[in-house]
Amino acid sequence: MQDKVVGALWDASKGVLEMGDDQYARWRELLEQRTGMVLPDERRSFLLTNLAIRMREIGCHDFQEYYEHVMNGAKGAIEWTTLVDRLTVHETRFFRHFNALNFLKEKMLPEWIEQPGKSLNIWSVGCATGEEPYTLAMAVDYFIRQKGIEYYLGVLASDISMASLAIGREGVYDARKLTEMEATVLRQYMTRVDEGRYRVNDDLKKRVCFMRLNVLEMDNIPIGKMDLIFCQNLLIYFNREKRLQILNNLVEHLLPGGYLILGSGEIISWDNGVLEKIYYENTLVYRRAGDWSDENEGNV
Repeated sequence: MQDKVVGALWDASKGVLEMGDDQYARWRELLEQRTGMVLPDERRSFLLTNLAIRMREIGCHDFQEYYEHVMNGAKGAIEWTTLVDRLTVHETRFFRHFNALNFLKEKMLPEWIEQPGKSLNIWSVGCATGEEPYTLAMAVDYFIRQKGIEYYLGVLASDISMASLAIGREGVYDARKLTEMEATVLRQYMTRVDEGRYRVNDDLKKRVCFMRLNVLEMDNIPIGKMDLIFCQNLLIYFNREKRLQILNNLVEHLLPGGYLILGSGEIISWDNGVLEKIYYENTLVYRRAGDWSDENEGNV
């Protein structure tokens, strides 16, 4: 019976589920209401495929039945969390954002080490499975250790996906995620656990704190002030109004003199009055007016 149900879900000629326009609009509206994510029409097949996979796993017969399921009380809330994990988890790897990391090494960190006090707080927004915050911790630690400077580093890693955060907390990754990592960095910060997998070393792992966070619900979240906020490839999932809301909230958590790094092209013609745009190759960088405080606030 299950095989018949599964087969009925799929259009054999196209290899994807068929969904009416009204039903698709209803799913899009639900996704935007609950997460803020805006799904353009060209991502329709992405939504349908991921819905279909999850429906097959739990034996749901059609889209309407599954929609009613995720809307139904506590069990629906649990299923919704699972579905959001499927829709928001994306392939990533260590040292992916080459130009942004170069900016840290060439501009931000040389400037930072000249400041009084050696406490550095970083926020990786939309951290997915943890490769980005661990990369930031590695890059910063490697640079500063070469200078022989005593310092504190705290990295806050936030995401909406509980499944992704669990992977980040475990800190074990397939070797294919490490292709951009230099051998010296790999040896210093990771340990091979078996064929093709590596674990982040405890000394680095303890510097990174993972937290579930919906970026549209930051008002009552106890997040301190940051020297660096790293938000790459997250804003593309939101319309301009919500992008501005997210960005203005992020600025509230940025120390004077701190930096906000975004993905290239993620926002156009934005000026909230307290940030200066810094021009750097293929990287969108803003600096908050003022100088780094002698005493950093809000340690992670």
